[in-house]
Amino acid sequence: MTPPGSLDVGFTPRNKEGYADPTAFQALKNAQRAEFGYRPLVYICSPYSGDTDSNLELARRICTHAVKAMKIPLAPHLLFPQFMNDEDQDDRELAMFFNRVLLSHCEAVWVYTPRVSAGMRLEIDWAHALELPIRYIDADFSEVVL
Repeated sequence: MTPPGSLDVGFTPRNKEGYADPTAFQALKNAQRAEFGYRPLVYICSPYSGDTDSNLELARRICTHAVKAMKIPLAPHLLFPQFMNDEDQDDRELAMFFNRVLLSHCEAVWVYTPRVSAGMRLEIDWAHALELPIRYIDADFSEVVL
């Protein structure tokens, strides 16, 4: 797992030769945070299958809410259906594998609770296995306790 606080910078604590360069890394990190603030990567877990048009619009709205909350949203179901077929079992399995890889790079998961699909249940289980913080949100995007 990536050390806490390193996901927000877009560069590594090593120089181009591969040696640790903590002074330069900290200076770049501080400059970036001063300009943009700290924005953790959060995985958006919301339904896709079924009414895909409505579900994609919902995912876009959740992502917009996450940006306003100073997060970097990652909603794979907004990306992968652009070139993969969710109704093709091989494509779906591969996309779910991609989702698990991406989830492992996030600092938290946001779960839309009004409609939890089977795919979302898998993602929630993965988040638990990775010991990621999970934020459950309702239809108004307010946090709820389950």
